[in-house]
Amino acid sequence: MGAGRLYAAVAAGGFRRYATYRAATAAGVFTNTVFGLILVYTYQALWDERPHLGGYDQAQAVTYVWLGQAFLSTLAIGGGGVEDELMERIRTGDVAIDLYRPADLQLWWLAADLGRALFQLLGRGVVPFAFGALCFPVALPADAGTWAAFLVAVVLAMLVGFGIRYLVALSAFWLLDGTGVTQMAWLLGYFCSGMLLPLNVFPGALGEIVRVLPWSSLLQAPADILLGHADPLPTYLFQGAWAVVLLGAGRLAQSAATRRVVVQGG
Repeated sequence: MGAGRLYAAVAAGGFRRYATYRAATAAGVFTNTVFGLILVYTYQALWDERPHLGGYDQAQAVTYVWLGQAFLSTLAIGGGGVEDELMERIRTGDVAIDLYRPADLQLWWLAADLGRALFQLLGRGVVPFAFGALCFPVALPADAGTWAAFLVAVVLAMLVGFGIRYLVALSAFWLLDGTGVTQMAWLLGYFCSGMLLPLNVFPGALGEIVRVLPWSSLLQAPADILLGHADPLPTYLFQGAWAVVLLGAGRLAQSAATRRVVVQGG
């Protein structure tokens, strides 16, 4: 089996694995829809007081909310990606088995995470987004080109999200317990990705800082393409640059960990 077919099979396995958790998926759809409703009514009250806040009208702000609910599990912004399993395998020493596979450790877990993300997008993200589009005034593009550009940004967001979480997972090589690092990553992800409020709303220097951090590639960048607030090419360059930096840093951390660190548990 060629390398491309191997990683495609790993991605397909990740998709099928998460597809078996039907009750959890249904519960997740319900949860995302409820939280979407809460945020929509909060945003509507805020935009009633401050029309065009952050450059969005109210329909664009509502669209942003439902995009966030669609991406929450897709990009594992609040956790739930393959990093949890990888950290546990590092802690127990089972990662040694992974290192003996005739496959690259980083690419193996990237493929698995892309399969997971694709299922979460289709299985858990589409329904809340469609519900929001049917029940509230939203701002969606009419041309296929904008949707295609948006989907490219979503794929790049998946790469950036994995790059961040892979570094978090590798911290388990040096730490007895990676819970603290994971929780810090979740908090940063929620705040700096724009999950709570669009980053365009953040004032002054704070807004400038959060918009250049990698987390802005996860939600804000694809949302601005869909809403017509950003040109695709500069957005792709920004996301692609962070993907290269993060995946490269993950490669260096992986090399250092597997050469110099004794795996805990064995």
